[in-house]
Amino acid sequence: MYFLDGLLAKQIVNRTMKIIGHNINVMNNHGIILGSGDPHRIGEIHEGALLAISQQRTVEISRASEDTLQGVKAGINLPLHYKGDIIGVIGITGEPKELGHYGELLKMTAEIIVEQANSIELAQWQYRQKEELIIEMIKSDGPFTSHQRNWASQLNIDLDTPRVAAIIQVQADDEETAANSMLKQILHLLETPSRGNLVAMTSMTELVILKPAFLDGKAWDATLESERIDQLIARLPIEMRKRLKISLGHFFAKPQEINRSYQTALETLSIGTQMRPEQSKYLYKDFSLLVLLSSLKGNWRGQELVSPYQALISADKNGQLAKTLTCYLQHFGDQQQCANALFIHRNTLRYRLEKIEKITGSNMQKLDGLLQLYLGQVMLTAQ
Repeated sequence: MYFLDGLLAKQIVNRTMKIIGHNINVMNNHGIILGSGDPHRIGEIHEGALLAISQQRTVEISRASEDTLQGVKAGINLPLHYKGDIIGVIGITGEPKELGHYGELLKMTAEIIVEQANSIELAQWQYRQKEELIIEMIKSDGPFTSHQRNWASQLNIDLDTPRVAAIIQVQADDEETAANSMLKQILHLLETPSRGNLVAMTSMTELVILKPAFLDGKAWDATLESERIDQLIARLPIEMRKRLKISLGHFFAKPQEINRSYQTALETLSIGTQMRPEQSKYLYKDFSLLVLLSSLKGNWRGQELVSPYQALISADKNGQLAKTLTCYLQHFGDQQQCANALFIHRNTLRYRLEKIEKITGSNMQKLDGLLQLYLGQVMLTAQ
């Protein structure tokens, strides 16, 4: 893969004309002038370049013969090579006898510029391909396809490495460009050293990291991964930490389930940011029940699940009954401990519990009734 376009030709002209005081032309492999110290010549066919390409050699054109060829002035024309192929020609205007000692130097300089530019382009292309593969991995469901495996193989990525997903989000405020710049700094930290991370930007303010799951080489350890996140945060400037949110998803044993890990990281980030906005790190294990229930949002099943607790909230004007229910759940239905914690008599507690049952229609003496109230409370609290 190579390229030689107008921008690169202009760069070659500008840099090589600083070496000598002669005009420089750069032609593509069809003899068309892409760059020149004389802008009026850009776009013309250079027959001297066509000769150099067809004969695969340096072509010298004297003053006496310059009128016999189209778009040509006296000078020398040297083929430019990249990986064994002729990709164009560099021409130096002037008397060939005076330019001989410049030719190979300028040719070498031009080829170095082409090689550097193509190396950068190749690296950028590989990065874009890697990013696209990562995004496809977190959005697709089921086993990896043969196309994905071939794609990964070309990029030296092992799809069978167990991974867990994490998400880093920068709070955009009103300056999305500044947030994006901050995110790129974080991306650089994650890739230096990479430790096998697969990183991709999913938006101007968010990136996903598919991290190797077995940091100790043996098993998944969420606590160890949490410590690594703390280490990353510690490397960041204080002003950057204030705008940063990081979530760690659940680890799924099958590598092809990395999309599920990503979904849990996404839900963990959403729920954690809502419930604990003062924090910057959110772990799936701390919000697992809410994450698992999140799929019921907007679903009729979810609406039915929260309806008893919703009825309680609507009827409980001063919040006393909701506070009583929370205390009762925290003490696992132990009425004496609950009454002590609320500083009320057991008969008062019993009266409140009966009132809760009447409003919600739930039998709190049965696990089903108590569980539905608990789950309804959890889901409404997270909304």
